[in-house]
Amino acid sequence: MFMGGPDEPGHDGGKLDTLAPGTSLRHSPPMKATVSALYRHPVKGFTPERLAAAELAVGETFPGDRMYAVEVGDCGFDPAAPAFVPKTRFAVLAHIAEVARARTRYDDTTGVFHATAPGFPDFAGDLTGEAGRAAFAAWLIDLLGEEARGPLKVLRAPGGWRFTDHPLGHVSIINLASVRDLEQRLGRPLDPLRFRANLYVGGWPAWAENDWKDRTLRIGGATATVFKPIVRCAATHVDPATAMRDIEVVKALFDHYGHTLCGLYVQTTAAGRVAEGDVLELMA
Repeated sequence: MFMGGPDEPGHDGGKLDTLAPGTSLRHSPPMKATVSALYRHPVKGFTPERLAAAELAVGETFPGDRMYAVEVGDCGFDPAAPAFVPKTRFAVLAHIAEVARARTRYDDTTGVFHATAPGFPDFAGDLTGEAGRAAFAAWLIDLLGEEARGPLKVLRAPGGWRFTDHPLGHVSIINLASVRDLEQRLGRPLDPLRFRANLYVGGWPAWAENDWKDRTLRIGGATATVFKPIVRCAATHVDPATAMRDIEVVKALFDHYGHTLCGLYVQTTAAGRVAEGDVLELMA
């Protein structure tokens, strides 16, 4: 089950709130939840990094999230005219589980990106420069071997562009009660970090969020509109701790609930700070 700690969103161990799939809360009173953890993913597909707080800006993505991506073969990305590229063109867990063998960390103070993996030399380099990006790509080729499935190149997002999983999915939220409900049905532990969200929250009924498209959320000091529920992919099948593809989460979602959704994409409409322990409120 969920164990609170520096690397994983926790839970209070209390009674599980549930909502039958398809039940609407559109006319219910506003519901509140609490931010259990915040995460960014500096390099798309690689290690999530826990934050104490973040400043959400209007129309922008989560700070420090998916600033870089590793393309497999030429994905056609043009930094002079950035456009959305599907995740399938990058080195991500959805099709290369071995990516999780790398443990990465970005140092905001120095700008240096660090990567480690058992049996391989440590990497440290500045990804803002071509030399640093090329060096990280070479390190990854050694780590992934034939699983790389093509030449690797580290891309840097220009300006405010980010390599998000959806072109309009600016900030992602996971309802921990929904993950716990699926975990109970599976009868085995399910690490919430499989879902690679920015915010993990506790206090809402399980699966209530699936009915909130176009609703308004107050997130700490910010306000956001729900864009859509998140359709999950095979990346969730990989245990981020072991790099093993061990649970068919997408199939389990469909088998148990008749959908493949877990989490929300939201778009910030009023800027503000959000921190661990802050309240999220679904507005009427």
